[in-house]
Amino acid sequence: MKQFKGRVIVPGRCEAEALVSHGGFNTLASYQMALQFGDKQVKCGDQNNPDIYKKPMLGKALCLPQTIGSTTGGMVLFTACAQHKQPACMLFSMPIDSLAASGAILGDVWTDINMPVIDELGDEFLDYVKTGMKITVLDDGIVNVE
Repeated sequence: MKQFKGRVIVPGRCEAEALVSHGGFNTLASYQMALQFGDKQVKCGDQNNPDIYKKPMLGKALCLPQTIGSTTGGMVLFTACAQHKQPACMLFSMPIDSLAASGAILGDVWTDINMPVIDELGDEFLDYVKTGMKITVLDDGIVNVE
């Protein structure tokens, strides 16, 4: 097991299986099929992200460098939370962008969903974590990877 410490954007605790992307996460492209067409497994629809394309995101610990793409990213994250189609948590190696942060925070404040979001976990985090590993998010930005 290895422990990482990041900055808390949305507080909370969770345990989930890691789903790792080494490329930027395009929130709109990734969630479009799930939100527009009712994909119940919430499979990633971003064909430009081969690490997670067509893999279910629902309930996973989404491990990412950063988000990229559309200015709708925050609203897409909020909508995913409102429709109960969110990952268990979002863990960023780099600083989160303001649009993704706003969507995650709105999801926390305006819905009954708790989706912890931690950023600034560092490059070592993304180098270490692999899809399928067990992730435990604790208080104060502590992330355990086993």
